[in-house]
Amino acid sequence: MIPYLQPHFSEPEVPAGFFEQLVEAGFSGDIETGAGSRAVFATDNSIYQVEPAGILFPKTVVDIQIVTRIMAQDEFRQLTITARGGGTGTNGQALTRGIVVDCSRHMNKILKIDPVRKVARVEAGVVKDQLNRALKPYGLFFAPELSTSNRATVGGMVSTDACGQGSCLYGKTSNHVLGLRIILADGTEWWSRPLDEAALKTVLKREDRLGNIYRTLTAIIRDKQERIEEVFPRLNRYMTGYDLAHVKRPDGLFDLNSILCGSEGTLAVITEAELNLLPLPKYAALINIRYGDFNAALEHARTLVTFDIASVETVDEKVLGLAKGDIVWPAISQFFPEDGLTASNGINIAEILADDKEELDRKLAEIVEMLGSGQGREHNGYTIAKAAGDIEAIWTMRKRAVGLLGNVDGSVRPVPFVEDTAVPPENLAAYIREFRNLLDRAGLSYGMFGHVDAGVLHVRPALDLARQDHSLLVREITDAVVALTKKYGGVLWGEHGKGVRSEYTPEFFGDLYPCLVDVKRSFDPHNRLNPGKIASVSGGGLLKIDEVPLRGAVDRIIGDGTRAAYDNAAYCNGNGACFDFDESSPMCPSYKATRDRRFSPKGRATLVKEWLRLLADKGIDTRLEASWLNAKSSILSLPARFLSSFHPANRNDFSHEVKNAMDTCLACKACAGQCPVKVNVPAFRAKFLELYHTRYLRPLKDPIVARIETLLPWLSRIRPAYNLFCSSALGKTTMRLFGLTALPTLASRSLRQEAARMGIRTATKPLLENLSAAEKEQAVVFVVDAFTEFFDPEVALAALRLARKMGLSPWLAASMPNGKALHVHGYLKNFQKTADKTARYLQEIATTGVPLVGLDPSMTLTFRSEYQSIAGKPLQAKVLLAQEWLSLHSSQLSGKWADDSEKTYHLMLHCTEKTNAPTAPAEWKAVFNSLGIDLHLLNIGCCGMAGTFGHEARNRKLSEKIYAMNWQDHVKTREDASIMMATGYSCRSQVHTIEAVKLPHPLQVIDALAINRQK
Repeated sequence: MIPYLQPHFSEPEVPAGFFEQLVEAGFSGDIETGAGSRAVFATDNSIYQVEPAGILFPKTVVDIQIVTRIMAQDEFRQLTITARGGGTGTNGQALTRGIVVDCSRHMNKILKIDPVRKVARVEAGVVKDQLNRALKPYGLFFAPELSTSNRATVGGMVSTDACGQGSCLYGKTSNHVLGLRIILADGTEWWSRPLDEAALKTVLKREDRLGNIYRTLTAIIRDKQERIEEVFPRLNRYMTGYDLAHVKRPDGLFDLNSILCGSEGTLAVITEAELNLLPLPKYAALINIRYGDFNAALEHARTLVTFDIASVETVDEKVLGLAKGDIVWPAISQFFPEDGLTASNGINIAEILADDKEELDRKLAEIVEMLGSGQGREHNGYTIAKAAGDIEAIWTMRKRAVGLLGNVDGSVRPVPFVEDTAVPPENLAAYIREFRNLLDRAGLSYGMFGHVDAGVLHVRPALDLARQDHSLLVREITDAVVALTKKYGGVLWGEHGKGVRSEYTPEFFGDLYPCLVDVKRSFDPHNRLNPGKIASVSGGGLLKIDEVPLRGAVDRIIGDGTRAAYDNAAYCNGNGACFDFDESSPMCPSYKATRDRRFSPKGRATLVKEWLRLLADKGIDTRLEASWLNAKSSILSLPARFLSSFHPANRNDFSHEVKNAMDTCLACKACAGQCPVKVNVPAFRAKFLELYHTRYLRPLKDPIVARIETLLPWLSRIRPAYNLFCSSALGKTTMRLFGLTALPTLASRSLRQEAARMGIRTATKPLLENLSAAEKEQAVVFVVDAFTEFFDPEVALAALRLARKMGLSPWLAASMPNGKALHVHGYLKNFQKTADKTARYLQEIATTGVPLVGLDPSMTLTFRSEYQSIAGKPLQAKVLLAQEWLSLHSSQLSGKWADDSEKTYHLMLHCTEKTNAPTAPAEWKAVFNSLGIDLHLLNIGCCGMAGTFGHEARNRKLSEKIYAMNWQDHVKTREDASIMMATGYSCRSQVHTIEAVKLPHPLQVIDALAINRQK
């Protein structure tokens, strides 16, 4: 039995009464001090792990003022505060042992858009892509481009002075900041805007902390101007944070924002920002150039930047190879073809922008001419992308590069700690050669990509920081890279901020570093704001890269075998792709609906990792526990589980924190398809639940839901009674007592009886083997899941009719449970038995050569994922998705079909299908194109039902909230002349439950269009 787990953290306790005083003073936000929240906020996208004392989620600027004023009291002077944005920092910028202030949950509103002045005012928690989506109707955008743009907050961008692709054209975040609303450490509020001479004189006369800040800065700028010009490099990625070189602007204005941008929360808490906006480019194109050698790509980039190009991005062979196995590849593979002779070991993506088509064509022609001349002969070929969708897909691949580097096998994986150096672009090729030699001498593999036009290189050496020898390499390599970067006139922090690497600040700033300390002291004399970063006062030192706890230290405790067994949970690198704000993205709907980072794939992976660490501390191997469980009867452990469930001592078991996060998971598997590292929450969730319930009782609903597939045939025999019970007030109340709700009614028609009337038989191996070769060519076996068979048999009947209209001979697979519900709820022993039996049957059918076709995408994809990880023999046969099968028969689809040209056709894909079968959208479009129909694929996320999730009473409210985020508007605004279809049974069930609307499966629509060829 898994034991009680008491979490333990290394930080001191928060002084008594602090959080109570916050509430009494009027703090209206959320306060989280639980072990689960602290564990989740202990990591970012860096190699470090530091547990905070608590997390605050303010709702207003006043909330933040309350926090700073309470912390200024003598009894709380030892507490520190660190602002946190999207939580994707690669250098531990927002990791702290103090109090975290996170504005992303509540302070995420776009306050004003002024399209005439081209200015937006936003709260700190607004996500960059969220802002640009709102700006698009005005033809405007917020320019600094980031790979994390779908989760990076404006506050975080300001704090790190973020930028990325296109910075040579658009600059950094600081180049677009017009004003910042800040809260100082003593609670003072200030709108920081550039000041003219008169306004500056007024501020200098103030006797408060603000006056002292401006007096300190004016003195530094006056006395150190020449030295500032010597020390601060003239780079596109200049020395951000405490940027003394840009305080005095060319127009004579005094701009405090140059100090605040990039200061990583060490000077003030940013609450709002006024941002400069730019017109959206009217025309764009990408030239995708392939090279046999990465160095050749880098050298050629120097030629490309001499042309009128907006940006040049370079990617090496490792990142390109990982992209080929990612969900994005089907959409972009045509732009990176292999010629069969020379592999592409590097690519350049050159972006061209123009105000009109003629200008774009002229710019493209110039570059194409160069590519065919002596200047461009070193490449292997190129392609051009002009369509907006293609351009977006290619940039998506480039944005996912950081995360993709974590998607490799084994424990040695690329990690960030020297990955955003910047040197003058003319030095980049030589710099990279030495950089690569440095890593090659250390015997390390690595991935590289970068913004070559800006001289920025992203490098991630592959290490296993659970190994002591590898953890020592962090110091060795960093020191070497610092020396190399200085040699070539660059900076260590070209893009992602300083954070834990702040120990090198004095080395780069030299004799100006004391000026940075003076700046820090004027803002934060008691070193309360994100201490240890950039500059330090009051005797506090700067953090050192080998003194801050590494995540690898936790991995070392867990052990390689356990890490490998938990479906990449322990290898989550914190890239934060699961924090995607976009409601139309299927990635982690529970996080989108709650904004609670515990309820994200990263959060759940972190909690499971901490759970595994606590178990390892007690000497428990979860793999052995699972084996022991499979040999025991759950009935025999019932008394012990009953006592554990109600024993007061178990109330604070850390396992409950993990369970709470797992309960909100929809098991939609979007993470498994969309996470660059392929963190598969449903897989490790099932393993956790299996072991959790060796100690604690299951809710009453679990055995019902888990065995629903075996219950449905029995319930169908008493269909009228069941339907009456489900529809009655008494039945609904009774089901709620069991934890179930929104139960569907059984269909009035029996699939098996109707199929028998049609002369369709159940497939067995002997029957199919007796078919002639020609008959086998025409045969198809439909694998109908229990939910479709008993709740929506019309879909299966449509498939049978359609197959006949296509001249095929349809069969039905025997009624065999799929077992998905067993897996979802952690009944892994029973799932294995079910899967073994069903897999044997399907394998026997497959040996006859007759194709197998599933109707529900989620259930069908179970055969490709969960069935492959069972202890028994995995299913070798492939059960085709409906569109995969139809695509094989395009010639039989392109015959005569009913004319319904006045209709428009819209398809809503199941989220599991969309994320785990990336070719599905293109295949469905091709199927309908063969019918002469232009299919519109709606951009949707999750419907919120996700199998059994939405039928559980505890989840219903969250389920409906998820539905309202995206599906609701599409369904409610559908037009009479449109046909709206959904591939997933659970999706159609959700729509019917909420809207009383029955959406058809696309097979039903195609069947209705078909003219029977036999007539």
